Amino acid sequence: MDKKEPLIRVRKKNDCPFWQKILIKVIFVLLALVISAVFINLVTKLNPLEVYSSMFRGAFGTKRRIWITVRDTALLICIAVGLAPAFRMKFWNTGAEGQILMGGLSTAALMIYFGNRIPTPILLVIMFVVAAVCGAAWGFLPSYFKAKFNTNETLFTLMMNYVAMQIIEFFVDVWDKKQAHSVGVINAETSGGWFPELFGQQYLLIILIVAIITVVVFVYLRYTKHGYEIAVTGESESTAKYTGINVPNVIVRTMLVSGAICGIAGFIEVAGISHSISIKTAGGRGFTAIIVTWLAKLHPFVIVLYSFLIIFLNKGAIQIASDFNFNEYASQVITGIMLFCILASDFFENYEIVFRHKEGK
Repeated sequence: MDKKEPLIRVRKKNDCPFWQKILIKVIFVLLALVISAVFINLVTKLNPLEVYSSMFRGAFGTKRRIWITVRDTALLICIAVGLAPAFRMKFWNTGAEGQILMGGLSTAALMIYFGNRIPTPILLVIMFVVAAVCGAAWGFLPSYFKAKFNTNETLFTLMMNYVAMQIIEFFVDVWDKKQAHSVGVINAETSGGWFPELFGQQYLLIILIVAIITVVVFVYLRYTKHGYEIAVTGESESTAKYTGINVPNVIVRTMLVSGAICGIAGFIEVAGISHSISIKTAGGRGFTAIIVTWLAKLHPFVIVLYSFLIIFLNKGAIQIASDFNFNEYASQVITGIMLFCILASDFFENYEIVFRHKEGK
Protein backbone atom coordinates (compact mmCIF):
# COMPACT_ATOMS: atom_id res chain seq x y z
CA MET A 1 0.00 0.00 0.00
CA ASP A 2 1.45 3.34 -1.12
CA LYS A 3 1.99 5.98 1.51
CA LYS A 4 0.07 9.17 1.00
CA GLU A 5 2.07 12.32 0.51
CA PRO A 6 1.76 14.59 3.59
CA LEU A 7 -0.81 17.37 3.29
CA ILE A 8 1.79 19.98 4.23
CA ARG A 9 5.54 19.58 4.17
CA VAL A 10 8.62 21.77 4.34
CA ARG A 11 11.12 21.67 1.49
CA LYS A 12 14.55 23.27 1.31
CA LYS A 13 14.92 25.79 -1.49
CA ASN A 14 17.63 25.17 -4.05
CA ASP A 15 18.35 28.87 -4.28
CA CYS A 16 16.74 32.12 -3.20
CA PRO A 17 17.42 35.14 -5.44
CA PHE A 18 18.72 38.27 -3.74
CA TRP A 19 15.61 40.29 -4.65
CA GLN A 20 13.44 37.60 -3.09
CA LYS A 21 15.45 37.70 0.14
CA ILE A 22 14.95 41.46 0.34
CA LEU A 23 11.23 41.08 -0.37
CA ILE A 24 10.85 38.42 2.36
CA LYS A 25 12.69 40.66 4.86
CA VAL A 26 10.44 43.64 4.03
CA ILE A 27 7.27 41.53 4.33
CA PHE A 28 8.27 40.22 7.76
CA VAL A 29 9.31 43.66 9.05
CA LEU A 30 5.87 44.96 8.01
CA LEU A 31 4.30 41.92 9.68
CA ALA A 32 6.22 42.72 12.87
CA LEU A 33 4.87 46.28 12.78
CA VAL A 34 1.30 45.00 12.38
CA ILE A 35 1.62 42.44 15.21
CA SER A 36 3.22 45.06 17.47
CA ALA A 37 0.43 47.51 16.62
CA VAL A 38 -2.19 44.94 17.64
CA PHE A 39 -0.31 44.26 20.88
CA ILE A 40 -0.03 47.97 21.67
CA ASN A 41 -3.72 48.60 21.01
CA LEU A 42 -4.94 45.58 23.01
CA VAL A 43 -2.69 46.15 26.03
CA THR A 44 -2.49 49.93 26.27
CA LYS A 45 -5.31 51.26 24.03
CA LEU A 46 -2.75 53.70 22.61
CA ASN A 47 -2.44 54.74 18.99
CA PRO A 48 0.36 52.52 17.57
CA LEU A 49 1.54 55.34 15.28
CA GLU A 50 2.16 57.54 18.32
CA VAL A 51 4.16 54.72 19.92
CA TYR A 52 6.24 54.22 16.76
CA SER A 53 6.82 57.96 16.59
CA SER A 54 8.06 57.84 20.19
CA MET A 55 10.48 55.03 19.29
CA PHE A 56 11.88 57.13 16.47
CA ARG A 57 12.33 60.12 18.79
CA GLY A 58 14.14 57.90 21.29
CA ALA A 59 16.82 57.13 18.72
CA PHE A 60 16.86 60.26 16.55
CA GLY A 61 14.89 62.95 18.42
CA THR A 62 17.85 65.28 18.94
CA LYS A 63 21.34 65.68 17.53
CA ARG A 64 22.79 64.25 20.76
CA ARG A 65 20.48 61.22 20.58
CA ILE A 66 21.56 60.58 17.00
CA TRP A 67 25.24 60.57 17.99
CA ILE A 68 24.57 58.32 21.00
CA THR A 69 22.66 55.89 18.78
CA VAL A 70 25.53 55.85 16.27
CA ARG A 71 28.08 55.47 19.09
CA ASP A 72 26.28 52.53 20.68
CA THR A 73 25.79 50.94 17.27
CA ALA A 74 29.51 51.22 16.54
CA LEU A 75 30.42 49.55 19.83
CA LEU A 76 28.02 46.66 19.20
CA ILE A 77 29.40 46.28 15.67
CA CYS A 78 32.94 46.01 17.06
CA ILE A 79 31.98 43.15 19.40
CA ALA A 80 29.86 41.30 16.82
CA VAL A 81 32.61 41.59 14.19
CA GLY A 82 35.01 40.22 16.79
CA LEU A 83 32.82 37.15 17.27
CA ALA A 84 32.45 36.48 13.53
CA PRO A 85 35.83 34.75 12.93
CA ALA A 86 35.35 32.36 15.87
CA PHE A 87 31.77 31.55 14.89
CA ARG A 88 32.77 30.92 11.28
CA MET A 89 35.20 28.34 12.63
CA LYS A 90 32.28 26.93 14.72
CA PHE A 91 34.10 27.84 17.90
CA TRP A 92 31.23 29.06 20.08
CA ASN A 93 32.81 32.03 21.82
CA THR A 94 30.35 33.07 24.55
CA GLY A 95 33.12 34.88 26.42
CA ALA A 96 32.99 38.27 24.71
CA GLU A 97 31.88 39.87 28.00
CA GLY A 98 35.05 38.73 29.74
CA GLN A 99 37.26 39.74 26.82
CA ILE A 100 35.66 43.21 26.81
CA LEU A 101 36.21 43.52 30.55
CA MET A 102 39.88 42.56 30.26
CA GLY A 103 40.42 45.12 27.52
CA GLY A 104 38.57 47.71 29.59
CA LEU A 105 40.52 46.85 32.77
CA SER A 106 43.90 47.31 31.09
CA THR A 107 42.71 50.60 29.61
CA ALA A 108 41.49 51.86 32.99
CA ALA A 109 44.78 50.87 34.66
CA LEU A 110 46.83 52.77 32.08
CA MET A 111 44.56 55.80 32.40
CA ILE A 112 44.87 55.77 36.21
CA TYR A 113 48.65 55.32 36.37
CA PHE A 114 49.79 57.12 33.20
CA GLY A 115 46.88 59.34 32.17
CA ASN A 116 48.59 62.47 33.45
CA ARG A 117 52.16 61.41 32.66
CA ILE A 118 52.06 60.36 28.99
CA PRO A 119 50.62 62.55 26.20
CA THR A 120 47.12 61.35 25.31
CA PRO A 121 47.83 60.48 21.62
CA ILE A 122 50.72 58.20 22.63
CA LEU A 123 48.78 56.76 25.55
CA LEU A 124 45.80 55.95 23.29
CA VAL A 125 48.05 53.90 21.00
CA ILE A 126 49.52 52.06 24.00
CA MET A 127 46.05 51.41 25.46
CA PHE A 128 44.78 50.14 22.10
CA VAL A 129 47.62 47.62 21.82
CA VAL A 130 47.49 46.50 25.45
CA ALA A 131 43.69 46.12 25.40
CA ALA A 132 43.95 43.98 22.27
CA VAL A 133 46.66 41.82 23.90
CA CYS A 134 44.61 41.37 27.09
CA GLY A 135 41.48 40.46 25.15
CA ALA A 136 43.51 38.03 23.03
CA ALA A 137 45.01 36.48 26.16
CA TRP A 138 41.51 35.95 27.57
CA GLY A 139 40.57 34.24 24.30
CA PHE A 140 43.76 32.19 24.23
CA LEU A 141 43.01 30.08 27.31
CA PRO A 142 39.81 28.41 26.07
CA SER A 143 41.22 28.02 22.55
CA TYR A 144 44.36 26.30 23.87
CA PHE A 145 42.36 23.82 25.94
CA LYS A 146 40.00 23.24 23.01
CA ALA A 147 42.91 22.56 20.65
CA LYS A 148 44.84 20.46 23.16
CA PHE A 149 42.13 18.60 25.09
CA ASN A 150 38.94 19.19 23.05
CA THR A 151 37.20 20.90 25.98
CA ASN A 152 33.74 22.45 25.62
CA GLU A 153 34.47 26.00 24.47
CA THR A 154 30.93 27.25 25.16
CA LEU A 155 31.13 26.49 28.88
CA PHE A 156 34.82 27.45 29.14
CA THR A 157 34.37 30.90 27.60
CA LEU A 158 31.12 31.47 29.52
CA MET A 159 32.73 30.65 32.89
CA MET A 160 35.63 32.98 32.11
CA ASN A 161 33.17 35.87 32.02
CA TYR A 162 32.59 35.38 35.76
CA VAL A 163 36.30 35.13 36.46
CA ALA A 164 36.78 38.43 34.63
CA MET A 165 34.04 40.05 36.71
CA GLN A 166 35.74 39.02 39.95
CA ILE A 167 39.08 40.38 38.73
CA ILE A 168 37.35 43.67 37.92
CA GLU A 169 35.80 43.75 41.40
CA PHE A 170 39.23 43.20 42.97
CA PHE A 171 40.88 46.07 41.11
CA VAL A 172 37.93 48.41 41.61
CA ASP A 173 38.25 47.84 45.37
CA VAL A 174 42.00 48.56 45.14
CA TRP A 175 41.46 51.81 43.22
CA ASP A 176 38.32 52.90 45.08
CA LYS A 177 39.37 55.35 47.77
CA LYS A 178 35.82 55.92 49.07
CA GLN A 179 34.94 52.22 49.28
CA ALA A 180 31.91 52.81 47.07
CA HIS A 181 32.72 49.90 44.71
CA SER A 182 33.25 52.35 41.85
CA VAL A 183 36.31 54.17 40.56
CA GLY A 184 34.12 56.99 39.25
CA VAL A 185 35.18 58.98 36.21
CA ILE A 186 38.91 58.53 35.63
CA ASN A 187 40.91 61.74 35.09
CA ALA A 188 37.75 63.84 35.11
CA GLU A 189 39.71 67.09 35.53
CA THR A 190 42.50 66.45 33.01
CA SER A 191 40.78 64.10 30.49
CA GLY A 192 44.04 62.13 30.40
CA GLY A 193 43.63 59.10 28.13
CA TRP A 194 40.21 60.16 26.86
CA PHE A 195 39.34 59.99 23.16
CA PRO A 196 39.79 63.44 21.60
CA GLU A 197 37.14 65.14 19.50
CA LEU A 198 37.51 64.91 15.72
CA PHE A 199 36.11 67.80 13.71
CA GLY A 200 34.20 68.85 16.80
CA GLN A 201 32.49 65.46 17.26
CA GLN A 202 33.09 63.52 20.46
CA TYR A 203 32.40 60.04 19.06
CA LEU A 204 33.80 60.32 15.53
CA LEU A 205 37.05 58.53 16.46
CA ILE A 206 35.03 55.55 17.73
CA ILE A 207 33.20 55.29 14.40
CA LEU A 208 36.48 55.54 12.46
CA ILE A 209 38.17 52.77 14.50
CA VAL A 210 35.17 50.43 14.21
CA ALA A 211 34.82 51.09 10.46
CA ILE A 212 38.47 50.16 9.90
CA ILE A 213 38.14 46.99 12.01
CA THR A 214 35.00 45.95 10.10
CA VAL A 215 36.67 46.34 6.71
CA VAL A 216 39.84 44.56 7.87
CA VAL A 217 37.84 41.60 9.24
CA PHE A 218 35.82 41.36 6.02
CA VAL A 219 39.03 41.24 3.93
CA TYR A 220 40.64 38.83 6.42
CA LEU A 221 37.77 36.35 6.26
CA ARG A 222 37.03 36.66 2.54
CA TYR A 223 40.39 37.10 0.81
CA THR A 224 43.21 35.72 2.96
CA LYS A 225 44.66 32.26 3.46
CA HIS A 226 43.79 32.45 7.16
CA GLY A 227 40.19 33.22 6.29
CA TYR A 228 40.08 30.22 3.98
CA GLU A 229 41.50 27.97 6.71
CA ILE A 230 38.88 29.26 9.17
CA ALA A 231 36.08 28.45 6.71
CA VAL A 232 37.38 24.96 5.95
CA THR A 233 37.91 24.16 9.64
CA GLY A 234 34.38 25.35 10.38
CA GLU A 235 32.91 23.14 7.66
CA SER A 236 34.81 20.01 8.66
CA GLU A 237 37.86 19.53 10.85
CA SER A 238 38.51 16.17 9.16
CA THR A 239 38.59 17.82 5.73
CA ALA A 240 40.83 20.59 7.08
CA LYS A 241 43.30 18.02 8.45
CA TYR A 242 43.18 16.06 5.18
CA THR A 243 44.11 19.16 3.18
CA GLY A 244 47.10 19.83 5.44
CA ILE A 245 45.63 22.57 7.63
CA ASN A 246 46.97 22.64 11.18
CA VAL A 247 43.60 22.74 12.96
CA PRO A 248 44.91 23.39 16.53
CA ASN A 249 46.90 26.38 15.23
CA VAL A 250 43.85 27.71 13.39
CA ILE A 251 41.71 27.42 16.54
CA VAL A 252 44.21 29.28 18.71
CA ARG A 253 45.02 31.91 16.09
CA THR A 254 41.38 32.67 15.34
CA MET A 255 40.48 33.06 19.00
CA LEU A 256 43.43 35.40 19.46
CA VAL A 257 41.93 37.58 16.73
CA SER A 258 38.40 37.31 18.16
CA GLY A 259 39.52 38.09 21.72
CA ALA A 260 41.72 40.98 20.57
CA ILE A 261 38.84 42.72 18.80
CA CYS A 262 36.56 42.27 21.83
CA GLY A 263 39.38 43.66 23.98
CA ILE A 264 39.51 46.70 21.70
CA ALA A 265 35.78 47.13 22.30
CA GLY A 266 36.60 47.36 26.03
CA PHE A 267 39.22 50.01 25.22
CA ILE A 268 36.62 51.99 23.25
CA GLU A 269 34.06 51.76 26.07
CA VAL A 270 36.46 52.91 28.80
CA ALA A 271 38.59 55.48 26.96
CA GLY A 272 35.94 56.72 24.54
CA ILE A 273 32.59 56.52 26.32
CA SER A 274 32.28 55.87 30.06
CA HIS A 275 35.83 56.77 31.23
CA SER A 276 35.28 54.33 34.08
CA ILE A 277 35.43 50.62 34.83
CA SER A 278 33.08 48.26 36.65
CA ILE A 279 31.52 44.83 36.20
CA LYS A 280 28.80 46.61 34.18
CA THR A 281 31.25 47.93 31.59
CA ALA A 282 30.37 45.18 29.10
CA GLY A 283 26.68 45.76 29.81
CA GLY A 284 25.49 42.48 28.30
CA ARG A 285 26.65 43.58 24.86
CA GLY A 286 28.72 40.42 24.49
CA PHE A 287 25.53 38.35 24.50
CA THR A 288 23.59 40.80 22.33
CA ALA A 289 26.43 40.61 19.81
CA ILE A 290 25.88 36.84 19.52
CA ILE A 291 22.33 37.51 18.29
CA VAL A 292 23.56 40.18 15.87
CA THR A 293 26.30 37.94 14.45
CA TRP A 294 23.91 35.08 13.80
CA LEU A 295 21.23 37.30 12.28
CA ALA A 296 23.87 38.69 9.91
CA LYS A 297 25.07 35.15 9.07
CA LEU A 298 28.61 36.16 10.10
CA HIS A 299 28.94 38.80 7.35
CA PRO A 300 30.76 41.88 8.76
CA PHE A 301 28.87 44.43 6.63
CA VAL A 302 25.46 42.89 7.34
CA ILE A 303 26.41 43.02 11.03
CA VAL A 304 26.35 46.81 10.67
CA LEU A 305 22.67 46.76 9.64
CA TYR A 306 21.52 44.41 12.38
CA SER A 307 23.53 46.24 15.05
CA PHE A 308 21.78 49.44 14.04
CA LEU A 309 18.38 47.71 14.20
CA ILE A 310 19.04 46.28 17.67
CA ILE A 311 20.21 49.64 19.05
CA PHE A 312 17.27 51.44 17.45
CA LEU A 313 14.80 49.01 19.03
CA ASN A 314 16.55 49.32 22.39
CA LYS A 315 16.48 53.13 22.36
CA GLY A 316 12.89 53.07 21.14
CA ALA A 317 11.80 50.70 23.92
CA ILE A 318 13.35 52.98 26.56
CA GLN A 319 11.63 56.03 25.09
CA ILE A 320 8.14 54.55 24.89
CA ALA A 321 8.49 53.25 28.44
CA SER A 322 9.23 56.84 29.47
CA ASP A 323 6.61 58.59 27.30
CA PHE A 324 3.67 56.28 28.00
CA ASN A 325 4.51 54.84 31.42
CA PHE A 326 4.97 51.46 29.83
CA ASN A 327 6.10 48.63 32.00
CA GLU A 328 9.75 48.02 31.03
CA TYR A 329 8.95 44.43 30.06
CA ALA A 330 5.94 45.42 27.98
CA SER A 331 8.10 47.77 25.89
CA GLN A 332 10.63 44.97 25.39
CA VAL A 333 7.86 42.77 23.96
CA ILE A 334 7.84 44.99 20.86
CA THR A 335 11.58 44.39 20.43
CA GLY A 336 10.98 40.66 20.85
CA ILE A 337 8.25 40.65 18.19
CA MET A 338 10.56 42.42 15.75
CA LEU A 339 13.41 39.98 16.33
CA PHE A 340 11.13 36.95 16.13
CA CYS A 341 9.78 38.06 12.75
CA ILE A 342 13.29 38.69 11.44
CA LEU A 343 14.32 35.19 12.52
CA ALA A 344 11.19 33.80 10.85
CA SER A 345 12.15 35.55 7.61
CA ASP A 346 15.44 33.63 7.62
CA PHE A 347 13.46 30.39 7.66
CA PHE A 348 11.42 31.38 4.60
CA GLU A 349 14.58 32.41 2.76
CA ASN A 350 15.86 28.84 3.01
CA TYR A 351 12.68 26.75 3.05
CA GLU A 352 9.26 26.71 1.45
CA ILE A 353 5.96 25.17 2.51
CA VAL A 354 4.55 22.72 -0.03
CA PHE A 355 0.92 21.50 -0.06
CA ARG A 356 -0.09 18.07 -1.34
CA HIS A 357 -1.34 18.07 -4.92
CA LYS A 358 -4.81 16.75 -5.54
CA GLU A 359 -4.99 13.43 -7.35
CA GLY A 360 -5.29 13.73 -11.07
CA LYS A 361 -3.56 17.10 -11.18
